[in-house]
Amino acid sequence: MRQPLVAGNWKMNGSRLSIKALLDGIKQGIGGVTKAEVVVCAPYIYLPDVASQLQDSPVVWGAQNLSTEAAGAFTGEIAASMLQDFHCRYVIVGHSERRALYGESDEIVAKKFAVARAAGLKAILCVGETLAEHEQGVTESVVARQVQAVIDLEGVAALADGVIAYEPVWAIGTGKTATPEQAQDIHAFIRSVIADSDAGVADKLQILYGGSMNAANAAELLAQADIDGGLIGGASLKAEDFLTICRAAN
Repeated sequence: MRQPLVAGNWKMNGSRLSIKALLDGIKQGIGGVTKAEVVVCAPYIYLPDVASQLQDSPVVWGAQNLSTEAAGAFTGEIAASMLQDFHCRYVIVGHSERRALYGESDEIVAKKFAVARAAGLKAILCVGETLAEHEQGVTESVVARQVQAVIDLEGVAALADGVIAYEPVWAIGTGKTATPEQAQDIHAFIRSVIADSDAGVADKLQILYGGSMNAANAAELLAQADIDGGLIGGASLKAEDFLTICRAAN
């Protein structure tokens, strides 16, 4: 039985004041969440505050990105060891915004997965198709290619140390959502791609849905057999909405 996982991706949002209020709200309501692991992925600069506020809470924290490099002349980058200093457990790699806006290739994303894994961080590997790819009917080939890049670099067993998040790019921040059946079909396909190399890894791997999951649609999405949780964007910035999703994962 795979444990449900709900991860909030705050993206470039928040202030010290708003984050304190958000985490206070989550901590107050988290007692009703008994099965799901709950994660918040904060902007780097707020990780010390988040770590301090959540240290006695069941909620864990992570980052939204990391460098492929360990140290050196890489202005503006953050190394895995720096995330370790603030006891991050998770890190997002390959988010569609990183791929589209900052040119991260499948190979770069795979290397980030490897760097995170080597540091003992659990990488949330994001895969998914753009609107154009969705309309062309090439969703399966796109996500298979993105997953395969990690398998080619690290071997299929490495996926057991991470999480996959399927995020149809056309449904991120648009209010559009894949139907539960559409989402389930792609989650099942991703699991089958991995099962072709190792059925045991595929069966145990958590695969999250990351396309505008919210308080209203979470229960139906999370009821699908191969959807093990959510990577939550906008709804993770409102404590009660985020908690509603976490409770649905129970």
